[in-house]
Amino acid sequence: MIKKNICVIFGGRSREHTVSCVSASFVAENLDTDKYNIYKIGITRSGEWYLFEGTPEQMRNGSWENGDRRRAVISPDTYHKGMLTDNGVVIPVDAVFPVLHGEYGEDGSIQGLFKLAGIPYVGPGIAASAAGLDKVHSKILFDRAGIKQTKWIYFDNISAVDFSAVRARILENFTYPVFVKPANTGSSIGISKAHNDTELKKALFEAGNVDKKVIIEEAVDAHEIECAALGNDDVFISVPGEVFAAGEFYDYNSKYFDEGSYTAIPADIDAGMAEKIKETAKIAYKALGCAGLSRVDFLVDRHSGEIYLNEINTMPGFTEISMYPKLLMHEGMSYGEILDKLIELALES
Repeated sequence: MIKKNICVIFGGRSREHTVSCVSASFVAENLDTDKYNIYKIGITRSGEWYLFEGTPEQMRNGSWENGDRRRAVISPDTYHKGMLTDNGVVIPVDAVFPVLHGEYGEDGSIQGLFKLAGIPYVGPGIAASAAGLDKVHSKILFDRAGIKQTKWIYFDNISAVDFSAVRARILENFTYPVFVKPANTGSSIGISKAHNDTELKKALFEAGNVDKKVIIEEAVDAHEIECAALGNDDVFISVPGEVFAAGEFYDYNSKYFDEGSYTAIPADIDAGMAEKIKETAKIAYKALGCAGLSRVDFLVDRHSGEIYLNEINTMPGFTEISMYPKLLMHEGMSYGEILDKLIELALES
């Protein structure tokens, strides 16, 4: 069997750099070396690209930047169809696995490079990636698709709007508590829950430090439910799982550092509700134009049982605690089989 050259890209310039390194380390560790030649390109926080030839553990602990590496980039020239190293050597690439979370990696930026290069890649395309990261754009698409969401409003440039005007517009639409989120980010970075004016001011400042465009959502007392989506035209949706946050909601600290957070697969919901969530997940996946994979997140009101779509994550985490691989592993796939399928989907799209 002729091995395929797979390039795993990790790190990046976003605030999710560290999470990306950890996610990618597990991808690199679990790719089958009998099937693939694995190349790892790390992108520093300042945007420098390196072909890294060390271990997944070095990727996880951050020491990869001081390890065995040399400069290399994905060439946009279709003549190369691969990596161009600093000594002019071209390494052909059959497919790229961009394990990059957040800006510059999950927003269509790097997907555009791969399209220019003519190299297949894992995950949704340019438009779906861009709309998926921008919560305002995705919410508009979901509204048009008739998918129920919690009430929401947004401000294009939060620093240019007086607080009293923000507060007035919020209270015209809903009451405290509210969630305040940067429009373009992942891993719950910059997200706060505000119960009063004082907390709202702080939340707007924190979100505005991440992105000038800020979205504000009605808060509901809800179960946090997630599904894994896998496929191109023919999409498989996993059994729903539930996230139990150690904090008041599943913020960055609860996701990655607080050992009190945990997940339950499958979620403790009735079969009818689980089926409705899966059907809605498929509609949302198609509405955004996803391909390959995504994680589809929901809120289920604890009192009314109402199901709300929360968001779609077009490059979900692949760490040992990440919900996406855990959901598919619950369905009977091994971690390695998940990666095989994702590469297969990339090559067929």
